[in-house]
Amino acid sequence: MWEQGLVLAILVMIIACLLLSRIKPSIIFSGAAVVAYLSGLMDVTTLAANFTNSSLVTLVLLMLVSIALEKTRLISWVSRSISKGHLGTVIAKLGLSTAFLSSFTNNTAVVVSLIGAVKRNQQHAPSKLLIPLSYAAIFGGTLTLIGTSTNLIINSFVEDAGLPGLNFFAPTMIGLAVLVACVLIMIPLSYFLPNTDEQTQDDLPYFLEAIVDPNSTLVGRSVAENNLRALRKLYLAEVVRHGESHPSVEPDFVLEAHDRLLFCGDVESVSTLQEIPGLTLFGQQELNGQNFVEVVISSSASICDKTLKSSHFREKFDAVVVAIRRGHERLDGGLGNVVLTAGDTLVLVPGKRFEDQRSKNSREFVLINDLDTSARLDSIKSLFVLVGFLAVIVAGLLNVLPIIKGLAIYLIVLLASGVLHIGEVRRRFPIDIVAIVGSALSIAQLMISTGLSQRMGDLFIHAFNGWGAFGAMVATYLITLVLTELITNNAAAALSFPIGYSMAVGYGVDPMPFIMAVLFGASASFISPYGYQTNLLVYSVGNYKLRDYVRIGIPISLVYSTLVIALIPVFFPF
Repeated sequence: MWEQGLVLAILVMIIACLLLSRIKPSIIFSGAAVVAYLSGLMDVTTLAANFTNSSLVTLVLLMLVSIALEKTRLISWVSRSISKGHLGTVIAKLGLSTAFLSSFTNNTAVVVSLIGAVKRNQQHAPSKLLIPLSYAAIFGGTLTLIGTSTNLIINSFVEDAGLPGLNFFAPTMIGLAVLVACVLIMIPLSYFLPNTDEQTQDDLPYFLEAIVDPNSTLVGRSVAENNLRALRKLYLAEVVRHGESHPSVEPDFVLEAHDRLLFCGDVESVSTLQEIPGLTLFGQQELNGQNFVEVVISSSASICDKTLKSSHFREKFDAVVVAIRRGHERLDGGLGNVVLTAGDTLVLVPGKRFEDQRSKNSREFVLINDLDTSARLDSIKSLFVLVGFLAVIVAGLLNVLPIIKGLAIYLIVLLASGVLHIGEVRRRFPIDIVAIVGSALSIAQLMISTGLSQRMGDLFIHAFNGWGAFGAMVATYLITLVLTELITNNAAAALSFPIGYSMAVGYGVDPMPFIMAVLFGASASFISPYGYQTNLLVYSVGNYKLRDYVRIGIPISLVYSTLVIALIPVFFPF
């Protein structure tokens, strides 16, 4: 009995800290696991086993290999496709493509990689698209077992309870119905989102250069016809032709082959220019998936008062400069001809020697800072990454190779081929996810083993007396949904699963409807920016307020919940 009381106290502590404090969820759950261990509720072997759970390892591997997927030309294709058409058409294309991508890799990683593409779209304000992007990723995450971390966590609970693991496509039919209905309702609702497209010269600090290719479709057409005047946060400042500068580029200026176009833009502009067919970015031949590095030139640097060409920058540092910033001063004359001065900020594509000699470059650069953005892989490497990932998924589905082994081999191949680097993997390792999931598994295990979940299930059965198993399933879904909005999706799944499972046992019915209720309920975060990681990712980027989520989240949540509650008994009878 005292064990149940202690586990209940730990649960209350977790919920209170998640609701009332700003402590990171990973620290809260880790602290709860430590308390459970120190109090003798769990031994160290069991605790360690939860942190090496196969579903958790699969999730970690998925998140790491998705770093490579973010660099592929597939992201560029999505970026181009959402730059054309009316807002409703763009929302439909963005919703379906995001959901498809999210169904086969972690949906948080998909949103991270597509935020840049949405910000770079040249037709609609990002604030009109970012909440729909997040919601579409949530819908897509419910399509397959690996679509979201929550699904894999729930699968861990299922296996831990001694049940057969979930099928890869177990939630697919319900997920498809939800996706279609919610995207259709999201199209008109997106018109109610704010237009916070702020574009000022203060946002355009970097100086970039691109050359018009000889066979480019840009040749023979004006700047306006090529839509080079309508680029968001990227301004065409100058054209250099045959060594002659044209600093005031009129909309009717006709482009010729080998014209050098000089732009002002932000760091994301490097990716924008890479995605314009017919343009070759300055230094593009060296771009193949590397993470960009930002450096500030020191006053003692040997390259001061020299141009990139005369300083032999590439040979000296094994790095290629793709953008330069000098405060808010407008530079001219081409990237290779800019005379470098102390305080200039450079965006570099680093080579291996640059990475190895970072500490030795302190005389040359005051600051060396890794940027979150990275160069696109070339077409061959993009195809290699995409085909390799598809092969791993297919091999897992056909039981040729377990998905966990396939992902491990695939990650090793990506590292060996240079597509990924150890530094990237180290920076992006999801330590918070590991802490939350491993600890949540331990707490859920204790709820079941001490009988607490059974007692809570009995209370709910008594409260919903007369409603039967269907009423208990609806209650499980609603409890999970509320917890998801109040705390986080992973925490909601951890707290709701033992209760739902115990109610299924109490009624003597198949637990699958209750498992699906937890699975879909844990992804039903549309009204708050805090309940789901993808919502939080777009919150500040889109400059949203809480009311923006409430305005379109409530109708979507109602449609989503109605469909889920109605369809679960159809596909998973009691």
